[in-house]
Amino acid sequence: MSDENTQMEALYDQAADIADKHLVAALEEGGALGYLVGVMMVEAAVNAAAEATSREDIVRLLKDLAVQIEQDIKDNPGE
Repeated sequence: MSDENTQMEALYDQAADIADKHLVAALEEGGALGYLVGVMMVEAAVNAAAEATSREDIVRLLKDLAVQIEQDIKDNPGE
């Protein structure tokens, strides 16, 4: 892996850690509304990302995410 890829992966990991920390806090604060808070956080994140990059990039990333989710379903049926 190139140095640039390693740096990018480290940035993604750092961003994921920050997002996870805030998601956990929001879900806890939401209590019984946790599922809806999670959905709304996805919407807010997509909207913020669309402002920071192109809509085409967001569509590509969301399609990639959908493929990952579908693969998880195939790999772990019944979960």
